[in-house]
Amino acid sequence: MMHRRALLAASFSLPFFAIEGKARATEFSYKYASNLPATHPLNIHATAAAERIKAASGGRLEIAVFPNNQLGSDTDALSQLRSGALEFFTLSGPILATLVPAASLNGIGFAFKNYDEVWAAMDGPVGAYIRGEIEKRGLHVYEKIWDNGYRQITSASRPIQTPADLHGFKIRVPVSPLWTSLFRAFGAAPASINFSEVYSALQTHIVDGQENPLAIIETAKLYEVQKILCFTNHMWDGYWMLANPDALARLPPDLQDLVAHEFNQGAMAERADVAKMNAELGATLHGQGMAVFETDPTAFRAALQSAGFYAEWQKRLGPQAWAALTSVVGPLA
Repeated sequence: MMHRRALLAASFSLPFFAIEGKARATEFSYKYASNLPATHPLNIHATAAAERIKAASGGRLEIAVFPNNQLGSDTDALSQLRSGALEFFTLSGPILATLVPAASLNGIGFAFKNYDEVWAAMDGPVGAYIRGEIEKRGLHVYEKIWDNGYRQITSASRPIQTPADLHGFKIRVPVSPLWTSLFRAFGAAPASINFSEVYSALQTHIVDGQENPLAIIETAKLYEVQKILCFTNHMWDGYWMLANPDALARLPPDLQDLVAHEFNQGAMAERADVAKMNAELGATLHGQGMAVFETDPTAFRAALQSAGFYAEWQKRLGPQAWAALTSVVGPLA
């Protein structure tokens, strides 16, 4: 696996908005928060973007990075962002859906067959639709979504290879109606728990398992409390870079443009690093003591259809949202 420091060093390229001359005094001190460990590629590249912004602005804008829920849970940080106590925050779409229902769209179970479909949707009609809905609810969102990856199930009790294996399975899910709906459709027992409490919930067996992308399973050291890894690819997940619009409006136009450029560039670099990590992390996690199992998505998708999951979410999200998704992935229900 690529060393985290090497990733960070590689991401410090010459700033696009270079400003000559001596650094000025800091005019704006802003904060950025995430729920991921500091060693995750998202925080590595967000930190690199913040450093480039500081350098290219001549020190006028400093963005302090707070990873790993240091400023509170997802719910707390979203509230702070909306009130203006926090200026920037990255949040998974289906969790953001507690405020912006359309943000669930990219998390529809087994919708994306591969990354070609993911980026065609998220850099195309699906992303455009979701961003429009986010803006309507009073938040600014940047164009490029950051990759969290396909989500996989881990377990302490049994491998999950068929839909029947999920019956009665106590699984931690994020605080989101979509995740709860998805796993209830399989007959599982989902428990909504904020990420900062996941390790202890697994360690104390409050739940039997959880689901997350490989990079989170590794960087959060979940392999220490889970010994079975199942490649289900049941959902693709991404993080929107969000901003408080009043905080942005206080920045002069050149700094607004600089922030947008660097955060979007950071997202693209982070996507590439997550792809590299995903190619290696199955073997890495196996070496860290996890038994690895493959699954066939066909049976899971059929089970969701039979349970009415797709029909329910088509109705809940509405025809415009569903049309944006199926224009890329084809019919689901």
